[in-house]
Amino acid sequence: MRQFVIDELSPMERDNIDSYLKRTLTAGPMIGLYWIVLTHDLLSEAQQGHEDHGPFYLAVEVEQYRVRFELLVRSHSNLHCSCIAHATPIQRQFVLDYIDRMVQEEMINS
Repeated sequence: MRQFVIDELSPMERDNIDSYLKRTLTAGPMIGLYWIVLTHDLLSEAQQGHEDHGPFYLAVEVEQYRVRFELLVRSHSNLHCSCIAHATPIQRQFVLDYIDRMVQEEMINS
C-alpha cells in the first residue's frame, strides 16, 4: 500500500501527534484511527460521479512509535468501486501539506 510514515517517534511526540489528530480530524471506528475527509473540490472525477458513496477519506493510523498516512482514498459506504483509488496528485499534496503543518505545529523532530 502507498503510505507516508513518520517513525521513530518518542512517546511525547506520539502523544502530541495523537492529540493533534484528535483536534483536527474525524475519529475512526477504533482507537488510534483517524480519517482525513476530502472536500468536494479535492475529489477525483470518478469520486465526484459517485458522491453517494461518500464521504471519501484517507486513513491515518497512530501506532506505538509511528504514524501512517495511507494514500488510498476510501469510501465510507462502498469497498469495491472505481471511486476507491490511490490519491491523485492534488489529494496527495493536500495530505503532505497537512503533515507539514502537523510536524511544524507539534515540533516533531523524528
